[in-house]
Amino acid sequence: MRRVIGIALGLSVVIGVLVTAFVWPSSEVAPRDVPIAVAGPPEAVAQVEEQLAEAMPDAFDVSQLADADAARAAIEDRDVYGAVVLDPAGPPRVLTASAAGPAVAQLLQGLAAELSAQAGGAEAAPAVAVDDVAPLPDGDPRGIGFNSGALPMVMGGLAIGVAMVFTVAGVWRRVAGAALAAAGGGAVAMLVMQSWLGILEGNWWANAGVFTLTVAAVALTVVGVHSLVGEAGIGLSALVMLIVGNPLSGVTSAPEMLPSGWGAFGQLLPPGAGGSLLRSTAYFDGAAAGRPLLVLVSWLAFGLLLAALGTRVAARRSAEGGASDAVRDADEPAVGAGR
Repeated sequence: MRRVIGIALGLSVVIGVLVTAFVWPSSEVAPRDVPIAVAGPPEAVAQVEEQLAEAMPDAFDVSQLADADAARAAIEDRDVYGAVVLDPAGPPRVLTASAAGPAVAQLLQGLAAELSAQAGGAEAAPAVAVDDVAPLPDGDPRGIGFNSGALPMVMGGLAIGVAMVFTVAGVWRRVAGAALAAAGGGAVAMLVMQSWLGILEGNWWANAGVFTLTVAAVALTVVGVHSLVGEAGIGLSALVMLIVGNPLSGVTSAPEMLPSGWGAFGQLLPPGAGGSLLRSTAYFDGAAAGRPLLVLVSWLAFGLLLAALGTRVAARRSAEGGASDAVRDADEPAVGAGR
């Protein structure tokens, strides 16, 4: 009964950790230094910045730009999530990018209503136009499909890694199998998400490559950690990738809307980097792809390094074990010796 009670209490703690990991980031979603731009005359820009700081302290990281063209370019380059364009001859305009994050786009639409009210009162306010510079595709107008497609990258990578560990002998055969499975999974995922459902746009092969790279980064980490520390490495990999990485990926909102610091940390893990890179290739022609690509490649290299270290450690242990057996056999007298 002590064992039963101990296991039950331990599982209760695990459930508490799971609930905390998945619920806490979502419950704390709020804008925190979300990068946006304000374009227009310097005096008007300064006034809008002051209004934003008073209405939503620390919510926006504002960049000053010259005009609407510069604001659009900044959005398309993924330098900012949206912009307020001030026109001396008329009401302001708000530029959004649903493809960069529907949650931030909704936030900026609310900002447009606020600017409208401040400009002329709630009833006689001039209309503030909202222009979606980078809209989501017709097959996924609210981004739900994209958000749902992010989790299979993590789960698929974990499943491939675990399957290779338990069904394939030899670390490098496991690595090769994981790479092949990731490539096949990336192609199948794009057939479903882009060719069939129309959730993604952009270059088909680039999107498939991102999916493959993310799955492979997770799978090779599982294989590498397992080769070095054994079966405990599977639980450790799942903890990092699924329990920590997935909730902090910022895929369903934006990294800047997660609790301070955690969103940036999530972008250093494969789920966050993979989600950001897929947004770049699918909706922004690869803009701002450098950093998440570097993160995923680094995790791939990390998994391969661990696999190499695990292979060396196993070979050393095998050699030491063989030497010990040889010494023990040499010390034991042969049958009939000494008579």
